Amino acid sequence: MRTHRALPLLIASSLLTACGTEMVNPVTGQLERTVMDEPAELAQGQKAHQEVMKQYGAYDNPRLQAYVNEVGQKLASQSHRAQLTWTFTVLDSTEINAFALPGGYVYITRGIMAYLNNEAELAGVIGHEIGHVTARHGAQRATQQQTAGLGVLAATVLGAVLEAKGMSGAQDIASQVSQTAAAGYIASYSREQESQADQLGAEYLARNQYNPQNMVDVIQVLKSQEQFAIDTAKAEGRSAPSGASWLASHPSNDKRLADIKGIAAAYVGHYVDDGHARYLQATAGMAFGETRAQGVTRGRNFYHEDLGIALTAPVGWRVINAADAITLVNSAGDAGLIVKLVPPQAGQSHEEVIRNLIKPVDGQTEHRTVSGLSATHFEGTVRNAQGQNKGVRLTLVSGPGKRNYLLQYAARDAKALQGAATQIAEAESSFRALTAADRSAARPWALKTVPYPRGGFAELARSSPLSTHAEAQLRLLNGVYNGGDEPKIGQAVKVVN
Repeated sequence: MRTHRALPLLIASSLLTACGTEMVNPVTGQLERTVMDEPAELAQGQKAHQEVMKQYGAYDNPRLQAYVNEVGQKLASQSHRAQLTWTFTVLDSTEINAFALPGGYVYITRGIMAYLNNEAELAGVIGHEIGHVTARHGAQRATQQQTAGLGVLAATVLGAVLEAKGMSGAQDIASQVSQTAAAGYIASYSREQESQADQLGAEYLARNQYNPQNMVDVIQVLKSQEQFAIDTAKAEGRSAPSGASWLASHPSNDKRLADIKGIAAAYVGHYVDDGHARYLQATAGMAFGETRAQGVTRGRNFYHEDLGIALTAPVGWRVINAADAITLVNSAGDAGLIVKLVPPQAGQSHEEVIRNLIKPVDGQTEHRTVSGLSATHFEGTVRNAQGQNKGVRLTLVSGPGKRNYLLQYAARDAKALQGAATQIAEAESSFRALTAADRSAARPWALKTVPYPRGGFAELARSSPLSTHAEAQLRLLNGVYNGGDEPKIGQAVKVVN
């Protein structure tokens, strides 16, 4: 029940300039045909910005927002489109991501900010995204895709889509029943556009006395994230994640990384301060992982203090916390339990909710209790959007605060549902009002800095709330997961509190 991972930013070409016009590209100085002149670019960016804020929301930390805006405005003022009204926003998301919209809208998540280690790396991420805007890559893609009837506006950080495109079985289950799953895509820019954004980002860094080498360091941050995911999966006996990682998002990425190194090496300057101390000060106290408003996942447990509920996944299962649902999913990813908050307008009683929200063709109900809470189990048939009848199993539970919750059984097929029936029932029975122990465990995490001890990350891991792979995660946070210089004794390093 947190920010949705998908972002619907496909804008119908009818909203763009229908027959196109010609404009001089601010970066190249060349004349190019476009279906999105600058006024349309500004208008579409502003419209899509509202959708981004609705989907993600700004992170509620004025001091951090001001810091990121200051860095962004400094870079933008030295860009090829300094005259734009630039907007820089830290999104309240755990995703490792950043992207931009036409017209000067640039976004970076607190998720990726946790893993950056200095202001220059932050500038490297922002500079790349500014490059997409100044070179009008969104407008170019809208023009290229006009024949398809769609214009794609958003770009991910350095061309990296770190969420899996080939969704795992668990996410398949979560999305099967989801009534509000976003149906959008995030832009995939061409090799040439990514390379141009790399070059522009390096140029904007150099103009502001940041070492362009930090763009290479950002790529290493992304590669370390990917390697950590692979190593963690291997240690836990799971299949290594596949799909849309930075390495998978473009062919021949070794060449691209070499190109970025070449671009950075071309700039020779006197770069002294990378802003490490300023960055640690700015991010100290920043939420790490899920926030109280989103609910927090701790191993197999999920706690939502604001709603006053908790759930525990069966052994071997995992919890997926999404914007519109909590999904407890089995190890095979082919069966699970989807938990949703029922909107008040659907009705107060369980009978009203079933009639107004489920709209069954036929079925039967059974009154139950779940952890002492009033519940109604329903099994029957509903008609899907295609007009086909489909079997459904669910339980409605009256939770704290007079809120109703829908607990829906989900599986890839009848065999998977039957095989997981006992564990689904166990997951359902774990739904409860928060206990005192639950409330203590529901405390969100935040970043803080401490002096690096003689015992190194192993010593820090012993007192860390990170329950699994704590030492590896602390190394990842401090940019030394895949080697690199160990911090000096007494040097400020990031930990999770």
